[in-house]
Parts: sequence; C-alpha cells; structure tokens
Amino acid sequence: MRDEELKAVFEQQAAGYDERWAKTSPIRDALYFLLQAVFAELRADARILCVGAGTGEEIDYFAKRCPGWTFTAVEPSGAMLDVCRAKAQQGGYASRCRFHEGYLDMLPTEDAFDAATCFLVSQFILDEEARRAFFHSIAARLRCGAILASSDLASDVSSSAYDALLDVWLAMMGMAGIPNAGLEQMRAAYALDVAILPPARVASIIRGGGFEEPVPFYQSGLIHAWFSRRAPA
Repeated sequence: MRDEELKAVFEQQAAGYDERWAKTSPIRDALYFLLQAVFAELRADARILCVGAGTGEEIDYFAKRCPGWTFTAVEPSGAMLDVCRAKAQQGGYASRCRFHEGYLDMLPTEDAFDAATCFLVSQFILDEEARRAFFHSIAARLRCGAILASSDLASDVSSSAYDALLDVWLAMMGMAGIPNAGLEQMRAAYALDVAILPPARVASIIRGGGFEEPVPFYQSGLIHAWFSRRAPA
C-alpha cells in the first residue's frame, strides 16, 4: 500500500478511530506504563517528537503526567491530526504542542528533540532500505543520546508459532468488536501491506538507522516495542 493510499485509509477512520480501538486499550496502556520508566530520566522540560502521532494517545497520556514537556506531533492525515488537536485542546495542553501535518522528511532538522515515539508506523514501510532511512530521519532530529521508543508488529511469519499467534490476535480483535469481515481484511493486509519481520530483524533495521542496540521492553501478542538511544554521528 502506497503512502497516499494508507493516508486515505486513516482519513476515513479518523472520526471513529479511538472508539473502534477502545477495547484494546489495555495493550496500549501497559506499553505507556512501561514507557514512563524508560522516559524517567528525561528532564522536566523535555521536548518529545511523536512520529505518526495519529489521534495523539501517547501525547495525551504524557502531557497529563509531565506538565513541563512539549510535543511535536507529526501526522500525514489531516483528519487524524484534527482529532489529536481537539484532544489537546480539551485536555488543556494544546499550548505545549506543535502539529505538523505531513511526513517526517518535511519537518525541519534544526530541532534537537530529547526523545521520540514511533508506534506501529515503520511496519507499513515494505522496503527494508526505506525503513532504515525512515529511522535515520528520526535520528537526524534527535540530540545525541536521545531516546527512541518504537513499536511494530513483529514475528517470523514463516513459523507455525506465527500462525497460532495470529489466530489468537485476530480472536482478541473479534472480542474487541472488530466484525468478521474486518478480521479477514486484517489477515489479508498483514500478508500484503504490513512488513511483519522477526523481532531481531526489526531491531537490526533500527540500529542501522543510527541508533544504539535496541532494547526490547514490551510485547503484547504481535506488538513488540524497543527503546534505543541515538548513536553518535
């Protein structure tokens, strides 16, 4: 799926996106809870880059807990970014946010952020070299030693373990209210439009994108998350 096609999908889903995935919130909340410990060393006025911010769930979570932090939300879907902005206004932290509608390579590199988040984004980049370049683009906007927290769907799709886990994953999605037709679309998308790679391979791509050895700190079903530091230039 090309960038503009993927953008169109999220444009269509934006208005009901949070409601659609509300029942899977325990997965997200556990990730954010652990991420608090990963980010515990950040200074009180840390500057956070959120790549593929979507509706701004991670911004909402941390803005309410870290009143001195500022956030730059990068999101190509204007409709998703509108939801993110409205959430910030309702939460009273919009003045601490910048909203960048577009892709990461359109964001100026003069800012040196203290940390970045990138959740379930790089999996949509099917070409490995382009995926590595994407992480390079994140690294270019971070100060040396800054922390990247990223997550993606990851597994060895050639293994029987993947088949078993995918069945469990889709069953969970069904319990969360995704209709059967949606589950079949998801199964097909995972095979064609999502670069689900073994976790070690994803970590290697992150490392090749200008980061130190990624540390796996969270897994829930098919979702794996790592943190790493921007390597010296």
